[in-house]
Amino acid sequence: MAEKAEKSKTEVTAANIGFTKANNPNGLVQRTLIIFKPDAVQRGIVGEILSRFERVGLKIVGTKMVNPDKDHYYQHYEGISKMISRRGQKAFDLVVDFMTSGPVIAMVLEGVEAIPVVRKIVGSTEPMAADMGTIRGDYAHVSFGYADAHDEGVANLIHASGNPEEAEQEVAYWFKPEEIQIYKTLSEKFTR
Repeated sequence: MAEKAEKSKTEVTAANIGFTKANNPNGLVQRTLIIFKPDAVQRGIVGEILSRFERVGLKIVGTKMVNPDKDHYYQHYEGISKMISRRGQKAFDLVVDFMTSGPVIAMVLEGVEAIPVVRKIVGSTEPMAADMGTIRGDYAHVSFGYADAHDEGVANLIHASGNPEEAEQEVAYWFKPEEIQIYKTLSEKFTR
């Protein structure tokens, strides 16, 4: 009986802290991880990009500037999203080399269906294929072919969680529960 009670308790993580059946009954208010990659930080366009998320009513609930090592990125890209099995060792190595080339800004955004909303705003992974009006379509243009020919990772400005399971794992991996802020914004009246 005690074992059953233990299983019914949900572990409090950065991905679910503050969410209850009362304030998120259908689970449509989500948290997602975004990472401003070294190219966004070094080009000085983080604020400009961030404003796009804020304009649609997404709320920043966690943020930090960090310079993770290769082991951290291994867990992020392979442990969570299985990049090596999906795209191969070479692609993985190029991405990790690129990500360790400078500091990044990790951020947790919250809002109604935040995961697909963020993915729509960010655009296609390949900047050259990204629609104009998306972050990657407006601020980058590198193709996979160019990056492959030069043995470098694709400078595509930002990482965004791909689906709810990935978002939950990524938010919990990058942020401790105490690093997530719970507060109301004035815009929530119109965006939730």
